[in-house]
Amino acid sequence: MKKLMSIIVSILFALSMTGLAFAQAPAPKAAEPVKADEKKAPEKKKVKKVKKAKKEKKAEKKAEEPAKAPEKK
Repeated sequence: MKKLMSIIVSILFALSMTGLAFAQAPAPKAAEPVKADEKKAPEKKKVKKVKKAKKEKKAEKKAEEPAKAPEKK
């Protein structure tokens, strides 16, 4: 029983010392944020234009369809 307790205590001691060592280690520096290039900005505008065009097409399609009157029973 004493041997088992001594093994458990030694493992816990080793783990606690490892935790303390990692806690004191300096954190790695974060990578610098990537600056957006001027070339990427037009791409975003292009995507917005495409989405806007799709919305306009849907609106035109709805306008072209004749409105159906609800049927009475």
